[in-house]
Amino acid sequence: MSRFDFVEQTKGPPDKYKRYMAYLRLVRSAPVEPELETSCIGVYERELDYLFETLHRLGASPRETEDLAHEVFLVLHRNWPELDLTRPFRPYLFAVAFRVVCAHRRRRGREVPYAYLEIEDPTVDPEESLRSHESNRLLMAALDAVPLARRGVVVMHDLDGCSVVEIAAQLSLTRFGVYARLRKGRRELASALRRLLRAGLRR
Repeated sequence: MSRFDFVEQTKGPPDKYKRYMAYLRLVRSAPVEPELETSCIGVYERELDYLFETLHRLGASPRETEDLAHEVFLVLHRNWPELDLTRPFRPYLFAVAFRVVCAHRRRRGREVPYAYLEIEDPTVDPEESLRSHESNRLLMAALDAVPLARRGVVVMHDLDGCSVVEIAAQLSLTRFGVYARLRKGRRELASALRRLLRAGLRR
């Protein structure tokens, strides 16, 4: 109803106006469903590719990834009502994934060697993607040589572009702790990359 229509319909005796306003007060809009884009399931589905990539970077094997992603979803769903969606979501998602992987490692009681498996996509030309796949494989193998506590900081800062402040907040570290882990993790990653490259050249 336009404002003009409202004015026209409310002209007349005061009683008629009061009855009309009483009617309006009784009318209730249907409850609005949460928008998929901001619901837990909607956000989870939107970030699923990033979550799988993060779990891979943290050393999860392909056979573990789906179960770990499900654990991440359960944590998100449990904490969703208290989550502040005005803040960047990916640092929080990474922190949840990091803690889930750490807990998984503790349950197993040992570090699991990372076995990176490529699944061929028939829609992609192998010649065009070979170089990027090899680089990705090399990076993943080198990351596996970095202990998980420092690997998480390196991935968040150098690959995901998170700030030191965000990392400290999400991983419950001091800024000094983040810088220390980042510095040592980078050295370990560079050393692992050199070893892998030398081994590849000798083949």
